[in-house]
Amino acid sequence: MDNDVSAGSTSTSTLGHLALGITLLAFGIGHTGVVDGVTAADAVSLALYVGGIALFVAGLLELRAGSGFTGTAFAGLGAFWFTWGTGADAHVSGHAAGLFLLLWALFALSLTLGAAGGGLLAQGMYALLFLALLLLGVGQFAGSGSLVKAGGWLAAVSGLAAWYGATAALANWPTVLPGRAAGRGVTATG
Repeated sequence: MDNDVSAGSTSTSTLGHLALGITLLAFGIGHTGVVDGVTAADAVSLALYVGGIALFVAGLLELRAGSGFTGTAFAGLGAFWFTWGTGADAHVSGHAAGLFLLLWALFALSLTLGAAGGGLLAQGMYALLFLALLLLGVGQFAGSGSLVKAGGWLAAVSGLAAWYGATAALANWPTVLPGRAAGRGVTATG
């Protein structure tokens, strides 16, 4: 999502972040119940094809181009979306669904920690995804609609962050806040 990407393909990265953003928005909004008659199950086709297949292919292309982090993130999240999309019709217990989401929350936590050098936008997006999956998983275990709804909102905000990062790369908008000059009495070290 950084405009100064040295490895990998910027266009593939942008496409991957757009796919991730759109999928997360649909998934998140479906869990919030904010749109009457729209549920997370309505995002299955989008999750399967855009989030699953397109994101997985973008990940493979990023890995081939030498971008290990972005390739791992996209391929891994593509596997998540494909698995979620193909298994959405399966009747599983709330505990099984919760465990699935909690395991993928661990993956999102790894991405959050791995994105530390990639800027606050990328790290924030993955951190929001981690928190969303954590709340969704715990909500499934506890049978708590409130936790699931909160997780949906976090997923939607994470999707907006991914979408903004990709759109910013296309439009050459800033993805980092400019540094401010040091105030009186503040000295820089280094």
